[in-house]
Amino acid sequence: MFGGTEIFIIHTNSIAFLLSFQYISNMAKSVNRSDFMVKIKAKGIAVFSSRDIEVLFKVSKVAATFLLHRYSKQGFILQARQGLYVFPDAVPPETYLANVLYGPSYISGEFALSYHGIIPETVYEITSVTTKSTRRFEALGKVYSYRRIKQSAFAGYSVEKQGKFAFYLADPEKAFVDTLYYRVIFGKQPISRFNREKINKRKALSYAGLFRNRKLISALNEALA
Repeated sequence: MFGGTEIFIIHTNSIAFLLSFQYISNMAKSVNRSDFMVKIKAKGIAVFSSRDIEVLFKVSKVAATFLLHRYSKQGFILQARQGLYVFPDAVPPETYLANVLYGPSYISGEFALSYHGIIPETVYEITSVTTKSTRRFEALGKVYSYRRIKQSAFAGYSVEKQGKFAFYLADPEKAFVDTLYYRVIFGKQPISRFNREKINKRKALSYAGLFRNRKLISALNEALA
């Protein structure tokens, strides 16, 4: 008697699951590829998530997630990071992605120094700072790293543009100070080759004061002597 009831419950649950899956699948199928691409691009959404799909196509969160997973497996869209997607023919610049993939953050460190022409080396890893936990990961063939910084020092950046894409980038002096700070706390040598003329010492010292670290200020004075 008990076994029969158990089988009935399992069977009922299986039917419910199949019906639910069918409903979600049908809801997702109601959004065709052409409409999907046109609507998202028309809204200017370069990096999209399930929430964007929910709002644009009036589907449930589960259906939106199902649709993104299916399109990703088909290669119609690319997964930039968990929950975030782009179109293969419209991948945003790495500078824009750096801000979007993990935030709040702004590009700083060695990548920013290279961008500003302060150091001669070409830097391929997109380095940023964040008030969240330190992270490093690969996305769309690029390596993105984020070093944690105290809230009081999360400053000294401005909005830059690369084509139609805007992103947060450290000022030359702040990028230099951020880089030096991490080298000081990790016991590494300061940057030896850099364009001194592009660094305003007074401005750099002002940024260094945000860290309240005597070793940093001492190292900065020595580097810019």
